[in-house]
Amino acid sequence: MIWLEMLLLAFVQGVGEFLPISSSGHVVVGLALCRQFGHPIADELTVNIVLHVGTLLAILIFYRRRILDLLGQDRRVIGLLIVGSIPAAIVGLLLKEHLEGTLKDPLVAGLMFPITGAMLLWTARWLPGKATCRELGYGHALLIGVFQAFAIMPGISRSGATIVAGLGTGLRRDEAATFSFLLAIPAIGGAGLIECVKLAREATLGSNLGVLAVGAAVSFVVGWASLWWLVRWLQQGWLHYFAWWVIPLGLVVIAWQLLPL
Repeated sequence: MIWLEMLLLAFVQGVGEFLPISSSGHVVVGLALCRQFGHPIADELTVNIVLHVGTLLAILIFYRRRILDLLGQDRRVIGLLIVGSIPAAIVGLLLKEHLEGTLKDPLVAGLMFPITGAMLLWTARWLPGKATCRELGYGHALLIGVFQAFAIMPGISRSGATIVAGLGTGLRRDEAATFSFLLAIPAIGGAGLIECVKLAREATLGSNLGVLAVGAAVSFVVGWASLWWLVRWLQQGWLHYFAWWVIPLGLVVIAWQLLPL
């Protein structure tokens, strides 16, 4: 069953990383369901990070031209990305170890899903700006970074939170998405690098490396398709439609966790 479970989690990760529905929240809920039905997955945090690495590759390929522009006309954006990465780095290095139990709690994910939904609904009333990433101020970049740091909580969509923050600072819809996913590169890459070092040191995980590799590959393919979908929905101003998934989902998860079966 480990292969089937990994494929399902990889699909959820690939969809949820880019669509504003919180991949971490869905993976946490999925892992909890696996445990409840008697098929727990060993080293859940490693699985979560490895699947994120697959979606990181999707970002690198999808935005390859904008990444190359960072070496030329978009050089200023590098500084903005550094500033925007500071909050997540602080949370990741100083607080994540103390929040590990919280980050795996499906009830927390259930409580956070409606917050993501509320942020998405806000975009239906907000007219997008006209600014590009190059015109973003450092204070605004830091604000977007704070929203990204908040998305460490399962159920808070990283893409949703940072795109909403970007729109709030006056970015165009496409530029808000671009800055959001460029900002994801150091966040996901840093966490993935740390976890890969742990994998290399723990020989006990060697038998699972094939399963993890397949999971990363599936999350990459599904993630690329989801990113393509999100950009087109965002251009149409349809981001708020995803709220009608995460809000009911949050209520269902809360009921599942609090009500006796």
